[in-house]
Amino acid sequence: MATAKKATAKAAPKAATKEAPKKATPKKEAAPKATATRKPNAAFMAPLNPSDKLAAVVGSKPLPRTEIVKKVWDYIKANNLQDSKNKRMINGDDKLKALFGKAQISMFELAKIVNDNVKK
Repeated sequence: MATAKKATAKAAPKAATKEAPKKATPKKEAAPKATATRKPNAAFMAPLNPSDKLAAVVGSKPLPRTEIVKKVWDYIKANNLQDSKNKRMINGDDKLKALFGKAQISMFELAKIVNDNVKK
């Protein structure tokens, strides 16, 4: 009797049936997104006055902090002042030594030096 129960408990083998191919559902068109342009943060765009040491490198007119850093990097690259072995280090020429206070700095120190040499 135990074998009879096992035989009935087993599912009958499924017949090999082909399923109908699924119909392709048309994709809904996405609603056009509003073309929101990204507005720059006003704090980054506020013009700052460079100190005399920094003005020797970037000029004396007020500039946003982002432009000041960009001009310092332009000066560094134009005068080939990145260390050839370790590109993270910046070698100072006469203008930059006065700004840095030492002969060589890390590029990560540059933001702090710029921050210390600007006034609102």
